[in-house]
Amino acid sequence: MVDKSLIGKSIGTRTIEVEKGRLRFFASVIGENNPIYVDELAARDAGHASLPVPPSFLFCLESEAFASVSASKAAGFDPGRVLHGEQQFVYHALAYGGDTLTFDVRFVDAYEKKNGLLDFVVKESRVTNQDGKHIADLRAIIVQRNG
Repeated sequence: MVDKSLIGKSIGTRTIEVEKGRLRFFASVIGENNPIYVDELAARDAGHASLPVPPSFLFCLESEAFASVSASKAAGFDPGRVLHGEQQFVYHALAYGGDTLTFDVRFVDAYEKKNGLLDFVVKESRVTNQDGKHIADLRAIIVQRNG
């Protein structure tokens, strides 16, 4: 049975630097051909401060920053029974290579379905940069199979 007392609880706050080399690697792995993601001169010529962070890269940074205390672990879920249910991103500003991003993560919902066969926890992350600018909100649903 899912622990509803998780709702409103913080998983914590973590800060991580956006390394340009990792941005270039990520762009190559996902097959991104736009030069603004790998060539700093092209990025600046396009009006960016540096290499822009590709849309789904924030998920990677959050996962790395919270590796020691994942949301499923904080929820008391069994890692062998966990599924990634859903991921959403709402962007408010661009993040760039060289930025330092802070992720503030908390649980916002917990519920079950199928008579307790599936437990769900919903976490939200507010992302800000080194200047306190609101970059994005991430929302994820984590599912645990029971039985």
